[in-house]
Amino acid sequence: MKVTVSRKAHFNAAHRLYRKDWSFEKNDATFGKCNNPNFHGHNYELIASVTGEIDPETGYVIDMKVLKDIIKSEVEDAFDHKNLNIEVPEFKDLNPTAENIVVVIYDKLKAKLNPDLDLEVTLYETPRNFVSYNGN
Repeated sequence: MKVTVSRKAHFNAAHRLYRKDWSFEKNDATFGKCNNPNFHGHNYELIASVTGEIDPETGYVIDMKVLKDIIKSEVEDAFDHKNLNIEVPEFKDLNPTAENIVVVIYDKLKAKLNPDLDLEVTLYETPRNFVSYNGN
């Protein structure tokens, strides 16, 4: 029997959506106000959902404290109060769209989990705009 457990977390970060190989005009036409050269910020919310078999000894799919600590080290410490374009190595050459951010977060978390566990990450850029990724 598989069960999904979820943990919410948040971080605040700034970014700019643009491509270095495009003109300012093309970036502006594509990304609009998100192409602000002075950056802009979001209060990101994320939900990490882990699915797996219940351990018969502990009754857990994953110890939620372990999941909390992985999220803290891999996401909150790495992204919180950072300029994603400048201070986060994963976005040096990757446009920090919500879609790309959720894939980066998924990869960072998945690498720290038992391979038998499935993961889905949902990232809210605003209360109304969110993306999800499960590795597919």
